Amino acid sequence: MGCWRGPSTMLACLLLLRPLPSPACPTACRCSSQEADCSKHALREVPQSLSTNTSTLWLGYNFITVLGPHSFPPLPQLLLLSLPHNGLQLIHSQALVGLGALQELDLSNNYLTVLSPETFLPLTSLVTLNLGSNRLGELEPRALHVLPQLRALLLQDNPWVCSCGILPLWRWLSHNREKVQEKTLLLCRVPEQLNKYPIMAFGNESFRQCQETSLSAQHYIAFLIIGPFSFMASIFFCTFMGSIIVIYRNLHRESHCWRRPRSCRGY
Repeated sequence: MGCWRGPSTMLACLLLLRPLPSPACPTACRCSSQEADCSKHALREVPQSLSTNTSTLWLGYNFITVLGPHSFPPLPQLLLLSLPHNGLQLIHSQALVGLGALQELDLSNNYLTVLSPETFLPLTSLVTLNLGSNRLGELEPRALHVLPQLRALLLQDNPWVCSCGILPLWRWLSHNREKVQEKTLLLCRVPEQLNKYPIMAFGNESFRQCQETSLSAQHYIAFLIIGPFSFMASIFFCTFMGSIIVIYRNLHRESHCWRRPRSCRGY
């Protein structure tokens, strides 16, 4: 009622009644509520103009082959991130910074061969991680230790190398069986005689040789220190003993000459 006192007052009231503009949506995406669907648009990088209140982000079936440092804009409310079928080959250790609220991450059907132990460090709320159908031969368990809320892990359809190098991952899997989904699909690819052998079917005796011969970093450091020291000590000892022998022989000869001077005239 007080809005009709004058033109300027009425204009101010109309501006207050005007609905707020909807958050910006990248041209390659379809946005609704807090969801952004940017899949199947031949994207080569993550759109940077996403709304900060985005909770679900679909980026599958694009060409995002690398996630570099800080690949994502600030998305403090993002709960689900889907990146399958991108030909993704590399994830920088700082690529996922700023996604601390994320609960579900789908990286399946890509070309990942290695993951840094720091890759998932920012994802302290992650519950579900899908790494299925990649090219992982090994996986450092430290990349999983940093996920305190992890409840579901998918690793199926990867070319696992079942040598001594997979022992740390096998130990983690054995102690976290309830978190591993599709256990029967975790199969060895290498060596050939273990092709399609289930990783979870291994027992402690399978790695007995690895446990007996494996050395820690401390062992190697000790060898590097003791080896050269032992070599130098052996040279010093041999030189010292040689000198003692030479001195002893000289003293013995001088004593012999002192007793029989005629026999030493030829020297």
